[in-house]
Amino acid sequence: MKIIIAEYPESADRDISIEKEFLPEDAEIKVAVYTEETKADFIKECEDADAILTGYVPFDREMIDGLKNCKVISIAATGYNYVDVDYAAEKGIRVCAIGEYCTNEVADHTLMLILALTRGLIRTHRSVKEDKEWIYDIVDDIPRTEDLKLGIAGLGRIGRAVAKRAQAFGMEVIAYDPYLPEHIANDMNVKLVSIEELMETSDIISIHMNLTGENKEFFDYEKFKMMKKRPIFINVARGGVVNEDDLVRVLDEGLIRGAGLDVLSSETPDLENCPLLGRDNVILTPHNAFYSKTSMYLLSRIPAENITACLAGEYDKANRIVNNVK
Repeated sequence: MKIIIAEYPESADRDISIEKEFLPEDAEIKVAVYTEETKADFIKECEDADAILTGYVPFDREMIDGLKNCKVISIAATGYNYVDVDYAAEKGIRVCAIGEYCTNEVADHTLMLILALTRGLIRTHRSVKEDKEWIYDIVDDIPRTEDLKLGIAGLGRIGRAVAKRAQAFGMEVIAYDPYLPEHIANDMNVKLVSIEELMETSDIISIHMNLTGENKEFFDYEKFKMMKKRPIFINVARGGVVNEDDLVRVLDEGLIRGAGLDVLSSETPDLENCPLLGRDNVILTPHNAFYSKTSMYLLSRIPAENITACLAGEYDKANRIVNNVK
């Protein structure tokens, strides 16, 4: 039995001791390094694998066609847009993702960004640290938090955790989620609204949508033009749901008050030439909203357990199978 752990060069030497603890004892476990330039060699290396464990290494049709013996692709993430799950199902390969491992961390990170931007933290801190000023009203238009309306796009597990935290600060919460049963929102005292109402009436807009083929660059200039209140814009979901050029444009035009971004359109952004940097009203974090000691342990453990369960034919024990294999 052979299991491939697919990695990019920068993570190829990471500690995989937790994965080894929860993968089958008799398995041959090998790390295979992927780059676009060495794709053919990578496919050859994975050819006889019984299982693949991947985080962000993509498995498209060509890659899946190269898997001659694979029963399961296990993804070390909640999202699975890097794997062609439908084609994998056609080939009889189950695809697993993680159901939950970092909800609290991402929700906490979201509130951190909201509060820091609302209170003008970057400008205030720079005033003291760099300018050696002690001016209490250096940011002169700070609103009271409990007067704000938070609009959440995507009221899934993380979106609901954010709503709960925001309500504890006294915020009114509305949400756009065309797939959510209304009673779930009602039970949380959250009003479901159209995307137009969310964009028009929110003081803060926070994105918690999965990235799909239907919502790529969902937040573009046309959506941003709906905004009436110069909101703060938060994205801790996927960079691809936002048209980044249009976001820069509305920042330049003053249509939004500020932005807190844990994700960008690229997972390896060119920070030397990033137009979002150097702004007092923009906070960028390096896709680490998920990060904690606990979440990192679960991020290693759950994908390994999914492989072990699927290779044993115990599919009901897998944390989350995202495609339908007959």
